[in-house]
Parts: sequence; C-alpha cells; structure tokens
Amino acid sequence: MLTGVIGLGLVIALSPITVIPAVLVLQAPRPRPSGLAVLAGWVLGLAALTALSVGASGLLGGLDKAPPRWASWLRVVLGSALILYGVYQWLTRRRHTESPAWMRSFATITPVRAALTAAALVVIRPDVLLICVPAGLAIGGSGLDVADYWIAAAIFVAVAASTVAIPILAYAAAGHRLDDAMARLKDWMDRNNAALMAGILVVIGLLVLYHGINALDHR
Repeated sequence: MLTGVIGLGLVIALSPITVIPAVLVLQAPRPRPSGLAVLAGWVLGLAALTALSVGASGLLGGLDKAPPRWASWLRVVLGSALILYGVYQWLTRRRHTESPAWMRSFATITPVRAALTAAALVVIRPDVLLICVPAGLAIGGSGLDVADYWIAAAIFVAVAASTVAIPILAYAAAGHRLDDAMARLKDWMDRNNAALMAGILVVIGLLVLYHGINALDHR
C-alpha cells in the first residue's frame, strides 16, 4: 500500500505545474518569505485534503477489515488515464512553449498572496484532487492501525511536497548564491514543461497501473 501511495505522491511532486511555481517564487521581490509562504500553504493544503480523505474512508463502512476492491480498480483507471494523458501531452508538446501566465505571476507575488494561492491550488488543480482523494481513501481503507495510517498519510504529503520544499529550503539557507542556478532551471523548465509533464505522467501512470493490477491479481 505504501509503495502505491508514494507513487501517487510522486505524480504531484514531479509535475512541472508543481515545480515551476516553486522556482519562480524565488524570483519574487521578497524571495525568502514568499517562498516559505508558498511551502507552508502547499503543505497545509495537501495535509488538509489528505486528512479529510483518510477520515472520510471510515464513513464508507467496512474499510478497516480489508483493502477495498474498488481502490484497486481506481488505481487501474487512474494509471490508464495518466498514461493516455501523458501520450496526448507528448503529441501536443510543441503547442506549449512556455508556462501559463498564472504560473509566471509567482515571480511577482507577495508572501500573503503566495500562501493563499498555494493552498488554493490544492483544490483548484484537478490532478491534485484526483490523486489526494484516492490516496487518502486507500490509506484509510488499508486495514492499518490508526497511528500507522496517519504516518502513511504524512509520508504521502512529504513526498508530494518534496519538490516544492527542496528549492525553497535550499534558497532559504543559501540565499542569493542560488540566483543564477534558479534562473537557469526556471528557463529550462519553462521551455520544456510540456515534454517533462508527458514523460512523468507516462512513467508514474505505469507505476500506478502496475500496483492496481497487482492488487487485483492477489485478491
């Protein structure tokens, strides 16, 4: 179960839509506070949505006895959808030569707005919703002890937030010494965001699909 949950967390973490804003915010007028605000809003948003999903699993009844069959089918459907969307992204990658305007706005954002925007993105982004909710439901229905499935939820959130935390915490420690490196990374990801998204979606989709099929075979 944990390997499957980590795979779902990686879908969020490795998405260019997750990483690029974390890099762009470090070019804001106040990069340290704005970056830390983005990290705080992102982590709290992911934690709240995942915790609600874990708690909601108990309302479905009987999920504490065995992992539900629907959870395995949900992985199969989600994995297949990620693969198909990844192929579509690759075939249309030349249409997307730069990141969207809302994403580039992170370069001029204020700390308060940064925290609110990061938290709102958890709910606004459909890919995050479609991953956090089934991950939380799968954790809550895994049959683990209460303490264990909250630990699993914390691991999921940590993995999903890792690619936001790494550049922001590195900049908080190193400061302007990373300006040139972050600018080069931003430019590269901006030019290749569609291709990156396509490759990541296919790889993670295969991982999620494998875990879903494996769980169905062992029932």
